[in-house]
Amino acid sequence: MGKKIAVFCSASYTIDPAYNTAARDFVRKAAAKDHTIVSGGTVKGTMGEIAAELADCGGKHIGIIPRFMHELVPAGLSEIVWTDTMAERKTLMREGSDAVVALPGGIGTLDEFIETLTLRKLDRWPGELYVLNIGGFYDPFKALLEYYVKTEMLDEGTFSLIGWASTVDELIEMLG
Repeated sequence: MGKKIAVFCSASYTIDPAYNTAARDFVRKAAAKDHTIVSGGTVKGTMGEIAAELADCGGKHIGIIPRFMHELVPAGLSEIVWTDTMAERKTLMREGSDAVVALPGGIGTLDEFIETLTLRKLDRWPGELYVLNIGGFYDPFKALLEYYVKTEMLDEGTFSLIGWASTVDELIEMLG
């Protein structure tokens, strides 16, 4: 049985196409290992790319969608879970997930990932955390966290909870 993986990613249509190519490759390879993908479940940006790829390859995809985004539901979701708020959406994306993966994304992705890291540090969520650092997208974020460690604003143990992958294949290997 595969893992349940929550994916945090971009909702932008104007990002570098390499990020969406990597996202599609990742979810296709994850589905081939029988992993279930949990996402924000809309047609926007990388979320839409993920939805389309999983529908094409027959992968299991759970979309966690706030009711106010009802018009953005893509075809082909295996399951839809409706929420009332964005905060509830984040909680339900993590709930029961074995891991979270941050694909290149904006401020919402950072919010989701940092909250999850905080919950993991506090033993309030038991899963694994990964960053797909395609083309060095997350290098500035990693440098910031390393600076936090250097200045003792973040302990090394918390920093080491994050698995940093530079390629899709490396990420798939890390996830097992």
